[in-house]
Amino acid sequence: MAKATAETHPDARTFQIGRFFIYFVLVVGAAAAIFPFLYTVSVSLMNLTEATGGKMLPSTPQWGNYVQAWNDAQFSRYFMNSVKITAITLSGELVFCALAAYAFAQVEFPGKNFLFALLLSTLMLPEAIIWVPNFITVSWLGRISPIPWMNNWPALTIPFMSSAFGIFLLRQFFAQIPRELWDSAQIDGAGHLRYLATVVIPLSKAAVMTLVLFGFVGSWNSLAWPILVTTTPDWRPISYGLLAFLDEAGSFFHLQMAGAMITMFPILVLYFFTQQQFIDGIATTGLKG
Repeated sequence: MAKATAETHPDARTFQIGRFFIYFVLVVGAAAAIFPFLYTVSVSLMNLTEATGGKMLPSTPQWGNYVQAWNDAQFSRYFMNSVKITAITLSGELVFCALAAYAFAQVEFPGKNFLFALLLSTLMLPEAIIWVPNFITVSWLGRISPIPWMNNWPALTIPFMSSAFGIFLLRQFFAQIPRELWDSAQIDGAGHLRYLATVVIPLSKAAVMTLVLFGFVGSWNSLAWPILVTTTPDWRPISYGLLAFLDEAGSFFHLQMAGAMITMFPILVLYFFTQQQFIDGIATTGLKG
């Protein structure tokens, strides 16, 4: 009787209808978001006739499309360039963002809140606005440096070895770590660097992996800045290789989609292995601090 009453209660019916509507909207949104990706995968496995004929699924998967796209676009060189650029950039970003975030979260110094607010204000600036000052800076440094910056890894990596978002993300996590741990570390003779490396970083794995994922995606997909600071393909990343291949492939739609999937594959692999840490990092950012 109590169960029947609950099921027929107007509030219960309203709740069930509302929950159904929310689930329906989420399912439709998820389908709309994932459809372009699934269609790209499908077309990349079609032959030319199927790709241009409007079919949704290939009759027989053409795995050779990936080999042909890789060879025609010379992706091997661009791929290795992107691996080097991303590895150097991420290494620097993890070091400098962690140091700055630790200072803002755990160290007291004059003007800390003002500087942190000033740092956050840079998040409002469009990326294109900083291209001109960055270009002028790397050009000047290249003239006085013993190694060239333009058409080389310094111009492609050093300007991005720190980010306001990365500092903010890590700072929010570091601020949640109890102060008593620092007091205990001091008793054991640990300084700030040792405390950061052995206590703070291990307790902030979710935030670190989130920063790695965001940094990897940003560096791997970078296109406008590499074109601006390079004039030869020697250090240009895979995003430029894909752009050039899209022009060269012309009407070979299936090869274009195969090239796009090759470019996207490392990001998908990284997200597959870090998705739980990424979700935890986003969900808990800003809870305190």
